[in-house]
Amino acid sequence: MANEAPVASKGNVQVGEVVTGLDHPWSLAFLPDGSMLITEKPGRLRLLDAQGALSEPIGGLPQVAAIGQGGLLDVIVSPDFANDRLIYLSYAESNGDKAGTAVGRGRLSDDARTLEGFTRLFTQEPKLSTGHHFGSRMVFGHDGMLYVALGENNQRPTSQDLDKLQGKIVRIAPDGKVPGDNPYVQHAGARPEIWSYGHRNPQGMALNPWNGELWVHEHGPRGGMKSML
Repeated sequence: MANEAPVASKGNVQVGEVVTGLDHPWSLAFLPDGSMLITEKPGRLRLLDAQGALSEPIGGLPQVAAIGQGGLLDVIVSPDFANDRLIYLSYAESNGDKAGTAVGRGRLSDDARTLEGFTRLFTQEPKLSTGHHFGSRMVFGHDGMLYVALGENNQRPTSQDLDKLQGKIVRIAPDGKVPGDNPYVQHAGARPEIWSYGHRNPQGMALNPWNGELWVHEHGPRGGMKSML
């Protein structure tokens, strides 16, 4: 990817400017051809091609609640992107009073200008955020399931409530359905999407490529690294 001369370096690491003009870039995802999708928190998705050219905002996105820490947040690419061209987004969604995290997907058009047929797959309930702690990182596991990190909306006790989706890692199928082997599917009064609970504001999540462990970083507390899976 084209970039400017390095502005800083240490050892074998060099830091250089790749693109300018973005408004609160929040996440990025690489496509097989080396181009990069970038979310901007106010609600825009851009494509940076392998030559360093930044696209106009991609069409077909959902309406997002750009309030406080909320907006258009994570972006990831389908594991089978070469065949389905599906792009997954997480974003803050409002019910008019409060907000929560939602996840949806759409097909990136062949010219990369539009997300076609965007569909919401999941939404955090109840809506409790006034602009804080949306979490929202997404990772596909080795099991093919989609894991989504959800903040506790700054309503800390709710992370322990199994009837609420605040402060949770949820596990859903790529089409949004709840897997039958989730740990709380048969638990009366619990949300069946829950995979793990008791989290604060998980804003970092990554899969260990060797053993499939899911590692989560929680924004705020000291420590905060948790091995899942």
